[in-house]
Amino acid sequence: MRWPAEAVWERVAPRLPGFTVEILPELDSTNTELMRRARAGRAEPVLLVAQRQTAGRGRLGRAWASAPGDSLTFSLGLPYAPAGWSGLSLAVGVAVAEALHPRIALKWPNDLWLDGRKLAGILVETASAAGAAPGAGRYAVVGIGINIAPRPAEGLSTPPASLRELWPEADAAAALDRIALPLVQALQGFEQHGFAPFQARYAARDALRERAVALSDGTAGTAHGVGDDGALLVHTAAGMKSVTSSEVSVRPVPPGSVAD
Repeated sequence: MRWPAEAVWERVAPRLPGFTVEILPELDSTNTELMRRARAGRAEPVLLVAQRQTAGRGRLGRAWASAPGDSLTFSLGLPYAPAGWSGLSLAVGVAVAEALHPRIALKWPNDLWLDGRKLAGILVETASAAGAAPGAGRYAVVGIGINIAPRPAEGLSTPPASLRELWPEADAAAALDRIALPLVQALQGFEQHGFAPFQARYAARDALRERAVALSDGTAGTAHGVGDDGALLVHTAAGMKSVTSSEVSVRPVPPGSVAD
């Protein structure tokens, strides 16, 4: 597989001075590596790809394993200073889904779905770069993991989806080539304007809208889209609830079931 490192660099570097692309055969986690670098004072913009991750991480500490060719696992790190951070993972999801295929849906707050099955996940982390000046913002690390080939379903209630179901000739390199520039453009747009410009684009792919949902804090209701700050709006027995914490997980309730 030939990685498009030079092509990605040529498209992105004019928008991100000092930008580099690194393709490594193996890492524990691309997010972990860029967070380590940031804390050591290395805060330059970089796109880091691992052909294999040995300790990949998802949201809430969940593991994300990857083998060469089966997945695309990468992180984009850059100095970042938005007015607010709420909704950033949703904006990233919009950019990735739009770059890959019209059928890909978005599941709040950080998953890409295909026909009700998880296709990809997003993990956004931030660090204070060592030696950074006060008010200079933070170093943002946006990690993305995408199933390219079908993955084992052992231990999962729902088998994962894979990009090859939509794009039979897809490989990790081709997916990265499609995603890199739209991702950078979305991050820069969010930094300037926040989530509001992404709200309608998210709504067009919202996998939870008008579905019965159950939250991990015990709340149940019907999802009514997201606000202009990226908060999930859930109509509950007590009224409309705005869910802003990414530490709350949300699952759709199967038709015919009762959310309790």
